[in-house]
Amino acid sequence: MPEKDWYIKLLQWRERHIKPSTLLLLLSLVTGFLTSLAALLLKFLIEQLHNFVTFSISAGHHHYYYLIFPAIGIMLAALFVKHVVRDDIAHGITKILYAISQRKGRIKPHNTWSSIVASSVTIGLGGSVGAEAPIVLTGSAIGSTIGNFFKLSQKDLMILIGCGAAGAIAGIFKAPIAGLLFAIEVLMLDFTSAAMMPMLLSSITAATLTYVVSGTQATFSFDSSNIFSLVNIPWVILLGICCGFASLYIIRGMGIFEGWFKRRKQWVKILAGAGVLSILIFFFPPLYGEGYDSIEALINDRPMTLLEGSLFFRHAGKFGVIIIYFLLIIFTKVLATASTNGAGGVGGVFAPTLFIGAFTGFIIASLLNHFGIATVSNGNFALMGMAGLMSGVMHAPMTGIFLIAELTGGYSLFLPLMITSLISLITIRAFERHSIYSWRLAQKGELLTHHKDKAVLTLLKMENVIEDDFDKVYPEMLLGTLVKVISRARRNSFPVVDRKDGTFVGVVLLDDIRNIMFRSELYDRFTVRRIMSSPPAVLHVHDSMEQVMTTFDRTNAWNLPVVDENGRYVGFVSKSKIFNSYRKVLVHFSDE
Repeated sequence: MPEKDWYIKLLQWRERHIKPSTLLLLLSLVTGFLTSLAALLLKFLIEQLHNFVTFSISAGHHHYYYLIFPAIGIMLAALFVKHVVRDDIAHGITKILYAISQRKGRIKPHNTWSSIVASSVTIGLGGSVGAEAPIVLTGSAIGSTIGNFFKLSQKDLMILIGCGAAGAIAGIFKAPIAGLLFAIEVLMLDFTSAAMMPMLLSSITAATLTYVVSGTQATFSFDSSNIFSLVNIPWVILLGICCGFASLYIIRGMGIFEGWFKRRKQWVKILAGAGVLSILIFFFPPLYGEGYDSIEALINDRPMTLLEGSLFFRHAGKFGVIIIYFLLIIFTKVLATASTNGAGGVGGVFAPTLFIGAFTGFIIASLLNHFGIATVSNGNFALMGMAGLMSGVMHAPMTGIFLIAELTGGYSLFLPLMITSLISLITIRAFERHSIYSWRLAQKGELLTHHKDKAVLTLLKMENVIEDDFDKVYPEMLLGTLVKVISRARRNSFPVVDRKDGTFVGVVLLDDIRNIMFRSELYDRFTVRRIMSSPPAVLHVHDSMEQVMTTFDRTNAWNLPVVDENGRYVGFVSKSKIFNSYRKVLVHFSDE
């Protein structure tokens, strides 16, 4: 066909005229540019929908529309996903990690646009989630689609996915350094120095385009005149500990609340989630949307504006009321986010994490100042709280540090930002080893990590190391018949299976019967059932390679049988086969 002809000619021309390293740089630039356009489009759609809700409703009834529009947004997004996309696009960054770990870096092409549509409706009409995870999935899908179009290797395809993720963060936040660090820390690939250049180029391209379109000012306006004092370092450490526990609440709380929604039927999920979200926003207006207006109010020490329109406003002058109100917002934000996503809305936890971090830092600073314990800047502590929650929830301390600095231009706070992020990470690590993005995959053994051995084992698949050329024998088979099987076999192990249904029964090892196999008088007296033995362990066909290696280490075995979910014999896995496959993947995975 003509279409195939031009495509084949294009690939051939590329092979002859463009070096792979040069092609990767060019594609990273294109990925950054397209990802930035996608980020700008998403921000525009959210802003327009938000303005529609905010300014098109009569002022006298505006507050009551908080009960309606978030629910409408969730319903529209859920229907769009079910009937148009027909695929699960929630938890965007988890989807990227799964694609890297289990799909060889291939992300479905519809993710280049579906998350933009669904998340803009969800967030623009009041869903209490962030736009960052959807745009990161969009950017990574753009990189994956471009890479697949040009038939890049798996290694280069993963780099291009990283370029899309870096460009997404850089484009939406005007934060090129944070974009690069996010791709490294959160996607958890063992990127080499050769991979840094494409990702940095993509990140810079995306940020530059955003600067051209929306100006060079920082995302959040921030008064940086409050200089940090070294005498307040102990209180920064305290903040870091509080951020660690707040991070634990977010991770565990999201898991519990979303787990409840997952077990319900779709219409029950939609009605329950939409109802809970609308009620929460009615009582706590700052929960509406991404919450960036609330963050800006806190970092500029304007907390009273957050009580406007709430039932707490009449008591806004009381310090205790403000603290209780803010604590309730922290607690309910997790429920609001889980309700939005659990009901069928599309959004991420990036913005909610920053939101809760700002409130956490502001509360700690307010308490210290009110009770005369210390004199600290509420705005500075709000920023530190944002970095601390980023570090704890996403296990990405460097991303948190540079993102907050680039978001506000608050580079003078590098030291306290670093301290808060480090202490928060240490605290959360004592309770939770994985980030909010990775714990679902980690539970299934499907997670690719910075740990080289574990990463390579994750890339290995059970079906690729199973050997099925072992001669099967049956429990009722006589020793004489078994000797004939052994005489023509190439293996020293013989799986014993039930003749009727193929269920694995045991194994006959050549070393165990060597002393009787030449005694012909026993050929008609001994059956396989009498001389077979049980293996030290049995593997299952769906076990992860990390589980397989753990079993080998525990049993000191060299060969282990594999069965399916019904206990039927499938084959054997040997250490030698795993090691050979491991070496091949390691060479490819580490090749510069």
